[in-house]
Amino acid sequence: MGLEPLSIKNMEEKTSDIFEAVIVMSKRAKQILSNRIVEEIIESNEEEELEMGVYDQIEEKNPDDYEELEKVTTEAVNEFFDGDIKWDKIERDDE
Repeated sequence: MGLEPLSIKNMEEKTSDIFEAVIVMSKRAKQILSNRIVEEIIESNEEEELEMGVYDQIEEKNPDDYEELEKVTTEAVNEFFDGDIKWDKIERDDE
């Protein structure tokens, strides 16, 4: 399912800074994508014999085995609005 329009009011309930919200969601999307890539590499290498423990190539998959996953941006935005993402804001002194 695609991403629905986002409510700024709902976003402001989580943080008063919209730019902070966008950064948090984008960093979470990068984490999700990175985790998916690592899982795919591990799964593809588990199926074949490992050569010296190198995980640098992803095998091409058969189109018939395609599994559609939710987009990482959609997943990150949903996690943000559901309150599943926790982050710390680092205060900087720009003096």
